[in-house]
Amino acid sequence: MAKNFKDLTDREILALAITLEEEDGRIYGEFAEKLRVDYPATARLLDEMQDEETGHRNSLIDLYRSRFGDHIPLIRRQDVKGFVSRPPIWLIQNIGPEAVRRSIESMESETRRFYQMGIEKTTDASTRKLLGDLAAAEAKHTEAAETIRQREITPGVRHNEAEARRRIFVLQFVQPGLAGLMDGSVSTLAPLFAAAFATHKSWDAFLVGLAASVGAGISMAFAEALSDTGELTGRGNPVVRGVITGVMTTLGGIGHTLPYLITNFRIATTVAICVVVVELGVISWIRQHYMDTPLFRAALQVILGGALVFAAGILIGNS
Repeated sequence: MAKNFKDLTDREILALAITLEEEDGRIYGEFAEKLRVDYPATARLLDEMQDEETGHRNSLIDLYRSRFGDHIPLIRRQDVKGFVSRPPIWLIQNIGPEAVRRSIESMESETRRFYQMGIEKTTDASTRKLLGDLAAAEAKHTEAAETIRQREITPGVRHNEAEARRRIFVLQFVQPGLAGLMDGSVSTLAPLFAAAFATHKSWDAFLVGLAASVGAGISMAFAEALSDTGELTGRGNPVVRGVITGVMTTLGGIGHTLPYLITNFRIATTVAICVVVVELGVISWIRQHYMDTPLFRAALQVILGGALVFAAGILIGNS
């Protein structure tokens, strides 16, 4: 069971402080390694902060040994009530510099409060002095981080970081979503309009379109999730990609299927065709905006493909 902070002895407070400094330093090191390739300036900032935490830990160990000897009990943050739970850093696949900076501010603030509470509880002069110095260092730590950030992260670096975040977003979210949207919007046209023109019944067309959309979504979700683990390609969690692709595939087909809930066949078909035009336009814009494909070329490719599938569905339905 976790122990209340007010029940800790001086020995336990120092032991816990040593563990906290070691943990914070290692977290900074983990952050630095995760950002070193894409955000080298932020990684250097984190290396400096890790070195400072090591210095804090060494000061605490020296004081502990002078008061209590060489054996330092392993007291962790989860052993004391009141600490905020932190997610395991090594399980986070992708994290940006802004999220890291927010985590640093939270960590420094929590550690500073711990030292301030320790000062109020202990009566030993040397311990109070060291905890006070460390509390002041933690306060300056955040200010120093901001100063270093302003010095090292120039407008050019900021631009590179923004571009790196954009690449990650496109790779892990836009690409699987776009693949699903294109597949759902185009591949379901033929069965939907074939059923519509073969039966001239809105409800029958709706059922075929719904089945095609859901089936395509399930198929695309599994295909994307099983395509690769994302470890080497940087495409992120395969399950997340699979869900994104499956959902967007289903939505791409459902969009022009829903108009067939209208009982009047002609009106339903007219609305469905209008929806298809909008869908193909949205796909063209996404390709132009995120994939750097010229709008005319993107529209030509998407609309031409959609038109061929649409025509195939009508021909088959009228045969």
